[in-house]
Amino acid sequence: MGMENLYKEVMDLNLMEDNDQKEAVAKDFFKKFNAMELPETFNWAEEIFEGLHVQERPDHLALIWADIHTGDSKQFTYKEFAERGNQCLNGLHKAGVDKGDNMYLMAPIVPETWFASYACVKGGVIAVPTATTMTVRELQFRFETYKPDCILADEIYTDIMDEALKLTGVTPKIKLVLGEKDGWTNFKQLNDEPTEAKAAATASNDLLFCFFTSGTTGLPKRVGHTAASYPIGHLSTSVMIGIRPDDVHHNLSAPGWAKWAWSSFFAPLNVGATATGFNFAALDGDKYLATIAKHKVSTFCAPPTAWRLFINLDVSKFDFSALRQSIGAGEPLNPEVISKWKGLTGTEIRDFYGQTESTAMIGNPPWMTGKMRSGSFGYPSFMYDVTLVDEEGNEVTKTDEPGHIVVRLDRWRSVGLFTEYIGNPEKMASVFIDNYYYTGDRASIDEDGYWWFVGRSDDVIKSSDFRIGPFEVESALIEHDSVAESAVVGVPDPKRHQLVKAFVILKEGYEPSRELALELFQHTIQILAKFKIPRIIEFVPELPKTLSGKIRRIELRQQETDRPDSGKAGERKEFFYWDFPELSSKKN
Repeated sequence: MGMENLYKEVMDLNLMEDNDQKEAVAKDFFKKFNAMELPETFNWAEEIFEGLHVQERPDHLALIWADIHTGDSKQFTYKEFAERGNQCLNGLHKAGVDKGDNMYLMAPIVPETWFASYACVKGGVIAVPTATTMTVRELQFRFETYKPDCILADEIYTDIMDEALKLTGVTPKIKLVLGEKDGWTNFKQLNDEPTEAKAAATASNDLLFCFFTSGTTGLPKRVGHTAASYPIGHLSTSVMIGIRPDDVHHNLSAPGWAKWAWSSFFAPLNVGATATGFNFAALDGDKYLATIAKHKVSTFCAPPTAWRLFINLDVSKFDFSALRQSIGAGEPLNPEVISKWKGLTGTEIRDFYGQTESTAMIGNPPWMTGKMRSGSFGYPSFMYDVTLVDEEGNEVTKTDEPGHIVVRLDRWRSVGLFTEYIGNPEKMASVFIDNYYYTGDRASIDEDGYWWFVGRSDDVIKSSDFRIGPFEVESALIEHDSVAESAVVGVPDPKRHQLVKAFVILKEGYEPSRELALELFQHTIQILAKFKIPRIIEFVPELPKTLSGKIRRIELRQQETDRPDSGKAGERKEFFYWDFPELSSKKN
């Protein structure tokens, strides 16, 4: 199976209308795919982007960019996109940047990020996506851990970049700036470079991406992906989303995160579709949806935070006639959100799951439309051999029994799985155990094979002898008319080890009160087993999140651990289950 033909097969697969046939063909495709040997060398930019897409559809749009606040927009065909990427690569070569060097990218949602990322892939330069929220100290740690050979940054981030470089004594070969800055090279100067560039002879196992990712303990770790694991591995993502060559695909994510590489870059560009990027300073729901409608987005992926915002807007004023698929990623979506969005747009939000360490691993592919179960995040991609194991490492065989999500490695090792935590053998040994890769997440499987997310292994709340997944408590809370969003964590308790605490953001028109807290306690009692209900409810104006919209429960847990008055009433809008005589079992 040639590499070009591999991508063509996925394009044909996604164009199929018959869902039953599509599922069967996908299963057969990945069976062959998982058994194939990777070529010794592979350069996605040269062989697929240019060798396939530029050759066959040079004038097809590869990228639409817009600013939701100003309305400005730009468009680039596949031919123009390749030319801009080649100019960037030639500029890097001129500065002495070569295969195996790295490039830190700290920029907002702008076209140059796509072109620089493309240049890295084609030149064998290791891309280091860097969130725009970085502090000097965080950059200093990264530069000490992994010295930057070159940098691309927006003008507003150059001061902290320079300070971190000074503290670490590092001098990159070139510093590219979007704007003007002394000592930096304006990215616009690269427009004078030739529009053709020589591709590096990258081996399939050459490192091509380095993501710094934080866990619940320790400093950020470096996740390494190769010239194969992301460019080829994201065929699972292209199939899970169901992107067709004629689609205009949008993913609401920032370039500093793996999800951007997933769904703003490889998933659409793998199949010759149109990728989009909509820049914003703050997520204005109305302006964002107006931009989605204006550019006729047909496949739309967003995190739960955004979907919860969108369903509470007047969606009727937008023309979503082009919208074909809606996808959720980042954290499982509450059933209420999925149901409401379907009522508003006629499209079901299909959840899927993966990690920085993988590509789309579990989810609801297009052939699950009409067969999904609200709250389930589907079943494993045919690319991955995924199962559940218990605390002793034995595979879970009982229906609905929670277990650790693991990837089996003895039958085949999925192409989309990361290579290593670079320079961290201890972390590698903690997640690669007995022919399994432990994802750090937990789930259960029902009698029909549907998977149900429980939570991060570290997020699971241990109260008395019970293990409680935060997601189902959050789902129960969000069903109440007053709740816009919630986050549930375990907080320290001397008697039960942990208590379930819910942080609740209210919808407009609702105010924190004792009466509303009582309603929420009573509401959860009607839905959940008694041991799962929150014992503390705190009304908050916002929740700590990553730029991609994931709730930082670790921050909430740490906040509670550090509180001197934890478990006591105070000035915060906090209510305790045991303070309500109206609740019949207030002592339990």
